[in-house]
This record gives sequence, C-alpha cells and structure tokens, in this order.
Amino acid sequence: MITVNDLQAHPLDQVHRLIEPGPVILITTQHRGVPNVMTNGFNMMVRHAPPLIAATVGPWDYSYQALVETGECVVSVPTADMADTVVDIGNCSGADVDKFHAFGLTAVAGEKVQAPLVGECWANLECKVADTSLVGAYNLFLLEPVRAWTDPSRSRPRLFHHRGDGTFSVDGDVLDLKDRMTKWQYLL
Repeated sequence: MITVNDLQAHPLDQVHRLIEPGPVILITTQHRGVPNVMTNGFNMMVRHAPPLIAATVGPWDYSYQALVETGECVVSVPTADMADTVVDIGNCSGADVDKFHAFGLTAVAGEKVQAPLVGECWANLECKVADTSLVGAYNLFLLEPVRAWTDPSRSRPRLFHHRGDGTFSVDGDVLDLKDRMTKWQYLL
C-alpha cells in the first residue's frame, strides 16, 4: 500500500507545472484603431455550451487596457510549427512593437468583433468579455466566443502547451474512446 511517506512533496509555486492549462494561445485586441497580439499560456475552457473561456491577462500586459476598454478580443490557436514565433511574440510588448508587422502575421477582419483574427492560426474565436468579476482579484477574464473559425486545410493540427518552465509539450497521438463515453454521447 502506498502512503504519503512514499511520495515526494512538490512546491506549491510550481503546481501549475503539474496541471497545465489549455494550449498556448494568442489573444488579439484592437484599441483606438491599433491591433495587437499577445501570447497567453494561462487559459482554459470553462464550459462547452454556450462556450466560455477563462484567460489570465493582467495590467502588466499591454493588451490589458484594450481588453478592459473594448470588452472584446480574438483567441487565436496557433499550431506547434508556430511555437518559436509565439514565444517571441510573448517576449516583446505591443507598446514598443507592431507585432503583426514584426512577425509577419496576417490580420484578418472578423465578423463580430473589431480585433483581428490571425490568418496563420488553425483556429480563431471572436470573443466578447462575458464576466470581469474575477479580474480585480485574479486578472481572470471570462470570454464568450461569439463566432469561431478554423482552417480546413489543417486536418490534424498539433497544438502546444506551456509547462510553466520554458518547456512545452506538443499534442501527439489521439486516443479515440468515443465508444466508452456512454454518459456523454450527446457531446460527440
């Protein structure tokens, strides 16, 4: 029998490395006519229908003010082949750099929000800020996708996930367990 004495304590300030959030995403905003894109590694799905996403964006992020003032953004989902660019986007500020130009990204106009989609990303979710009640305490925005787009030329996109220490994991094999999802068939 295993007891707690057989286990190793893990530092609480590194728990995020044990349960990583969703894939690394890009969040775009448009503020006073100027588009910006930021890298975000702390995000998660909150519910599936209607969809709701939580993302940490704080006052240290140039996009924070735009998100607060406009109440909208685009969540763009890059693939693993974009990892170097996505990390580089996160290493500079939109206050100093036109990131769309500097990184050769294509700003695509959406239908429901002013913030641009990122043409190079596999998926783009036009979002409205649904709830800011957790922003003051946790810098956590709840975002509701109001329009979603995917690139049909990418049948099996490989997403990547931040492990919290400068390393990333990349999606690999897919386990198809649909036949075992007996309680949740309506979601398939």
